[in-house]
Amino acid sequence: MSTAINPVPSLEAQAVVSVVSEIPDSTQSVGVLVGSDGAVASSLGFDRDRLNALGFTGAVGETLVIPPSNGPITVVVGIGDGLTDLRSVGAAFARASGKLTDLALDLTALPGSVDDPSVAEAVVEGVLLSRYHYPVLKNEAPGAPVERLTLVGSGAASAGAERGRVLARATALARDLANTPHSHLSATRFSEIAIELGPRFGVDVEVFEPEALVEMKMAGLLAINAGSAEEARLIKLSYRPEGAAGSLALVGKGLMYDSGGLSLKPSDAVHAQMKNDMSGAAAVFAAMLSLGDLGCTTSVTGYLACTDNMPSGTATALGDVITYRDGTTVEMLDTDAEGRVVMADTLILAREQGVDAVVDIATLTGSAMRALGSDIAALFANNDAIAAQVEAASENSGESVWRLPLHKPYRQAIDSLTADMMNCAPIGKPDAIIASLFLSHFVGDVPWAHIDMCGPAQADSATGLQVPGCSGWGARVLAHIALGFTPPAS
Repeated sequence: MSTAINPVPSLEAQAVVSVVSEIPDSTQSVGVLVGSDGAVASSLGFDRDRLNALGFTGAVGETLVIPPSNGPITVVVGIGDGLTDLRSVGAAFARASGKLTDLALDLTALPGSVDDPSVAEAVVEGVLLSRYHYPVLKNEAPGAPVERLTLVGSGAASAGAERGRVLARATALARDLANTPHSHLSATRFSEIAIELGPRFGVDVEVFEPEALVEMKMAGLLAINAGSAEEARLIKLSYRPEGAAGSLALVGKGLMYDSGGLSLKPSDAVHAQMKNDMSGAAAVFAAMLSLGDLGCTTSVTGYLACTDNMPSGTATALGDVITYRDGTTVEMLDTDAEGRVVMADTLILAREQGVDAVVDIATLTGSAMRALGSDIAALFANNDAIAAQVEAASENSGESVWRLPLHKPYRQAIDSLTADMMNCAPIGKPDAIIASLFLSHFVGDVPWAHIDMCGPAQADSATGLQVPGCSGWGARVLAHIALGFTPPAS
């Protein structure tokens, strides 16, 4: 297993973000926002008729680059009616600026921008994340990240701009980890990164190695790891602010690489991208590292269950039965339904810890992606209050979720003749729902939400703030869940 590369380059290339009243002389690209109707900024030097003649209508995300004889370029960016997806507006500006790295954008044309920090937050996220690239294994860098972003606005925008910077950093970190091939990012290496970075961001880290996992009866993690030459790791992250209001556990699926085990995946594009099967763990880790800088007042514990899922002579076989630390027995009907198996261990730990609520996140089922596509994650919950908090965080973060039913009659599909239940149902059953029902068993009565992010974990094209590759989806929504958390009634 190679460890020669730095799998988190984004932490070394963070942009400087500021809010000022005038554009600095050093700026290389100046963004001017123009709506689909109304006045056009006089500083632009073009009236609306002239813009229309050039084919610019002011539609959301539309851009027109005006090169000067000297000085910075001007990028005219469409904002529609101004009440729009501001992340896409920021992204359009950043992309139109090419490889220029010192950018400035005037927010004063946006309705409500002067007094609403969320406007600056969204724009900053769009600008920074749309210019993300993963350069580590390429001889020539595929792009240029933004080094400096200046927003023209009031002092009220400063807090939002800083929040956007921190949240963009979280998503970029999650992208870094998920984009790193498993030959460079084993469970062991991930734990080393956690130990290195956790204290830097105010997070305590505990790592449990195989001997401890046996003692703790981490049956699921050990069963899935049984066929791998790489050891499993359980990583526990703790963020403990003074005077914490409520306690929350975040659980992330950390399949560093998923071959399917003895239920081997076919050799196809999905199999080839299985380095991203730890995207849930990456999202939890990245969100946890943002909480201190965001001033989160919730006590948060993160659990990352990390392992490969490999076929070998020692791999768990179909039909084997495992016994969890809470006594639940599970028959392994399919070793490619491994994510729920390893997450069950950590859900038990979170339940035993006595937290107010648990939220887990995983690239769990193709069923969720088939139902909701690549833009929306599936949400399941055993408690309406925690579901509502996840939905509110989704709205604030721009990472979309859609609640699906935790339909209990489907539970009988995983009844087993030899154990308490099977790890999945036969092919053809509604797997996203059944996987959620499996997970719900291990949280008992604790308020719980499950986010199946299989669809949005991977981006095929540059759209909005997304770039091709692993999306880093989930880091921002988890951070917003922690920021807005209120202990729900059980």
